Amino acid sequence: MPSYDDALVLFHEWTETDSLRRHAYAVEAAMATYAEQFGEDVETWRITGLLHDMDYEKHPSLDEHPFVGVKVLEERGYPETIRTAILGHASYSGVARETKMAKTLFAVDELAGFITAVGYVRPNGLEGLTPKSVKKKLKDKRFAAAVSREDIHQGAEELGVDLMEHIANVIEGMQREAKRLGFA
Repeated sequence: MPSYDDALVLFHEWTETDSLRRHAYAVEAAMATYAEQFGEDVETWRITGLLHDMDYEKHPSLDEHPFVGVKVLEERGYPETIRTAILGHASYSGVARETKMAKTLFAVDELAGFITAVGYVRPNGLEGLTPKSVKKKLKDKRFAAAVSREDIHQGAEELGVDLMEHIANVIEGMQREAKRLGFA
């Protein structure tokens, strides 16, 4: 399997915008936190989070994303577990989320984006951010309106984690990487 450094080079080849890079870093950070909690291979989970949207900038249509990226990953020797998790994060792909990694990727994807949005409107960014604050913002349908609240709730449910605990886990992972995410 390619290393994390290989994955980072590939990711940067495919993803040029800072906003999409920061999103991938946020998802990667949340995946790492869950991998630690579940006793899974942190590097593999980090790579999965990092590469989950690698093709989105060049191939954003439902017909192409994440299928184009997954094909590239297959050609480059990434294991089926990573590719299947990435396919499963797109509900429209028709690929079931059966592994813990696949369920986690789906669960953290939208939530990481939402927490990023919350961090942007706070004077201290992610510092001191609480699950209660995030949950309150989730109720405001106008705030970060493009984020699917349904996916956030479904993700926590599929993962078998209480929503508040799930929010806390994602915040924790993102706070560890605050500088990389543009919050320091």
